[in-house]
Amino acid sequence: MAGHKIAHAILKGPSVVKEICIGLGCWRHCRQCYDLLEKGEISIVAKEEE
Repeated sequence: MAGHKIAHAILKGPSVVKEICIGLGCWRHCRQCYDLLEKGEISIVAKEEE
């Protein structure tokens, strides 16, 4: 009987670990912004339309 070849999926694109690290980095940055807003150290100003 001939040997069988098993097809393996080739992973393309970003890795799961990389995606998790990027997500945690974004979450941390957003949390810091919200903390600064609550402390009153920064503020948000809406752009006025002309």
